[in-house]
Amino acid sequence: MIGLWLFGLARHRGGRLAGVSGGVAVTVALVASLGAFIAQSTASMTQRASASLPVDWQVQPGPATTGGLSIPQATAAVAKAARVTKQQAVGYADVDGFEATTGESVQTTGKGKVLGLQSTYFRDFPAQVRLLLGSLDGVLIAQQTAANLHVTIGDTVSIRDPGVAAADVRIAGIVDLPNADAMFQAIGVAPGAAPQAPPDNVLLLPMDAWQRLFGAEAAAGAPGLRTQLHVALAHDLLPGDPEAAAAQVQGAARNLEARMAGNALVADNLAVRLDGVRSDALYAKVLFLFLGAPGALLGAFLTIGVVAAGSGRRRRDQALLRIRGASRAQIIKLAAVEAMCVGVGGTLVGLVLAAFLSRVLLGPGYFGTSSMGWVAGAAIAGVVLANAAILVTAWISASTTSVTSARRMTGSARLRLWQRVYLDSVLLVLSAIIFWRTWSTGYQVVLAPEGTPSSSIDYVAFLAPVLAWAGCGLLTIRLGLAGLRRGRRALAIWLRPLAHSLAGVAAAAISRQRARMTQGIALIALAFAFATSTAVFNATYNAQARVDAELTNGADVTATGTSQAPASARFAELAALPGVSAAQQMQHRFAYVGTDLQDLYGIDARHIGQATRMADAYFEGGNAQRSLEVLAQYPDGILVSEETVKDYQLHPGDEINLRLQNASDHQYHVVPFRFVGVVREFPTAPRDSFLVANAGYIARQTGTSAAEIVLLKTTAPPEQVAVAARAMLAPSGPVKVTDIGQAQRVISSSLTAIDLRGLTQLELGAAALMVVGATGFIIALGFADRRRTFAILTALGARQRQLGAFLWSEALVLLLGGAAIGTLTGFALAWMLVKLLTGVFDPPPERLTVPWLFLAFLAGVAALSVVIAVIAAFRETGESAVQRMREL
Repeated sequence: MIGLWLFGLARHRGGRLAGVSGGVAVTVALVASLGAFIAQSTASMTQRASASLPVDWQVQPGPATTGGLSIPQATAAVAKAARVTKQQAVGYADVDGFEATTGESVQTTGKGKVLGLQSTYFRDFPAQVRLLLGSLDGVLIAQQTAANLHVTIGDTVSIRDPGVAAADVRIAGIVDLPNADAMFQAIGVAPGAAPQAPPDNVLLLPMDAWQRLFGAEAAAGAPGLRTQLHVALAHDLLPGDPEAAAAQVQGAARNLEARMAGNALVADNLAVRLDGVRSDALYAKVLFLFLGAPGALLGAFLTIGVVAAGSGRRRRDQALLRIRGASRAQIIKLAAVEAMCVGVGGTLVGLVLAAFLSRVLLGPGYFGTSSMGWVAGAAIAGVVLANAAILVTAWISASTTSVTSARRMTGSARLRLWQRVYLDSVLLVLSAIIFWRTWSTGYQVVLAPEGTPSSSIDYVAFLAPVLAWAGCGLLTIRLGLAGLRRGRRALAIWLRPLAHSLAGVAAAAISRQRARMTQGIALIALAFAFATSTAVFNATYNAQARVDAELTNGADVTATGTSQAPASARFAELAALPGVSAAQQMQHRFAYVGTDLQDLYGIDARHIGQATRMADAYFEGGNAQRSLEVLAQYPDGILVSEETVKDYQLHPGDEINLRLQNASDHQYHVVPFRFVGVVREFPTAPRDSFLVANAGYIARQTGTSAAEIVLLKTTAPPEQVAVAARAMLAPSGPVKVTDIGQAQRVISSSLTAIDLRGLTQLELGAAALMVVGATGFIIALGFADRRRTFAILTALGARQRQLGAFLWSEALVLLLGGAAIGTLTGFALAWMLVKLLTGVFDPPPERLTVPWLFLAFLAGVAALSVVIAVIAAFRETGESAVQRMREL
């Protein structure tokens, strides 16, 4: 019996079964592919975060006088506690300062640090020290220290410290310390208990020279002298999940502390970085689930809608089975077999489709072992969906096979529970309240304090768009039922150009079928809302990722030099490179605000926007052009960062006295500025405290117009222009050339660093498929379910043109109503999500980026699917009415 039943379904209900299986397959494929992307993306974030860290561990053994291990013993203990790839001993010495004689003047500095490094340190940890001038062989001096002492290659610097005899060293190179915050961090000290800012005055000695000066006192445990082990760990066996990777690294650090009997302090930089990435990965999961969950739910709704569309025919089939002696239990058993076959078949097709799409759109590495949990969950969800859709419908149909119950169901106009309690309004109000609470309080999704970035996530905030999506779907049903019941006359007027004299009859038919029509409109609206919100958000996301990278890098291509070797010295050659459309110089100096040393940028306010983006979000008031015009009007004007304004209680128009270094005597002199505005972000600037002023005024006050930075806007690929710039400049020279692509790769722990192109294609493809299913297939099933009605009309003498009026009228009401409501809802959801993610984007988007081409394509495929469905139904009306009634 079961075999005959399945054979009959396949023969006579094959299209409907294929539709149900297709809905299951699309749902499974979307969930599995999305899960594969999430699993691989989090693993990728872990790999990039660990790879970009210069030093994983900084181990500081206790002094031997208090039971600490010697450096060789500590090195052996570290090697036993973890898989170590590189390890170097670094000496640290606190000194009273440095002194240098240049010409007839003597320059001195305040307290400083002297590091002792092996010659192999620069090879093992290349990201720690960047050579600007000279050679790495010998004594090195930090760039800021060299500027303070007015020294260069070959000059002599004296180390002033009461614990050692005066030592004179000759400078062999000037360097930059890109990772100074971590290199000079206070290990084992509670946050806030010690200053975290790196020292301004740093000297780097060869390790043997450092040992001659400080070795004896360091061995005796003198304060201010210590030796650290800088350690690089093997990352290849780290778990892909950042949380598991952080736990593994933390466990190894605790193991090391146990091996060293507590006589060592460990600065676990890798665990801290992974902890920050873990938060970003969790946030990424929430975001991607939000983008994919509506699609998965929509696939489920479509599956249920396809099954529900055939509920009338199912009731007739079950009534026939009951007449022939089948019990209700047997009917349910047949439905269970059908559901299992459809569920298993649709799930297998969905998994194969997920593997194919993941490989084509996401890459070969996405659908692997790391995503098996998602694959298993998607498979279970597919089987459960099929059983829930078919079995529930079969059970309801089996319970309503009597004439009395059927009349009660079809004739009752009783509102459903969600309509009586106004669930749609409740969901929309809750969504508005959650969104208002999140937005009005200035909530930032990612909190990035000084030091290693970390994030804090308010998961409740994501309920706002989800509740809005569900509430709009239910509201569409409520308004559709009310509109089709009360707006028959208006609908007839609207249909008159299409149905002519039958407009009133067509409007009446649509009104009587309002339950089915509103369900179709709601499904189409949800499909368009999912497609529109996904497309608009992804387009905005991708556009803002480039803006974020441009803000970090400064422009498409940026050449960064030093005060001794400014990039502006080669400005003409850089501006003349092929593919460069605009070039601008930008000074990068340092200025003292009180006792705080801050970055100062000198610009040509009227022309800086030619080479780099000047977004409105960069400036307080949200108008970049006005802020730059005000700056240009006041030669001594200055824009101050929000943090500095708050710290120093500044007001517009205040005079600010900064101390800038003069090129003639290399001394810091007081220079007055007028506070004219607040700047939040600026190309290449740090996130916290910085200043922006007119380059001409800075040049006059400091005696030099040299610009350390040159910004290039390109028409050719930035990577190509960057290669040409490096070839023109000395490859190993002090001027560093970076392009926007490098910046995008560097932002490893930020959400906007994740490449969404593959995911975008996957989601937009699924969205287009959902729209096609919700329009053409639902319309086709609705027509197929009323074949008997159309057969009766044909038998009564209805002509093809008259039947066509009914078909086209219903199709257009479904398509236009669902598309209009869904598109508006999609824009609202995209706007809501972008507003919630304002803290992630740096800077926040000024407006939504709308992919008009995709939206036009979406409308086109929806219209095409409707046309195909109507033409197919119209062709069927041409068959013999008697024959069609016999088949039914």
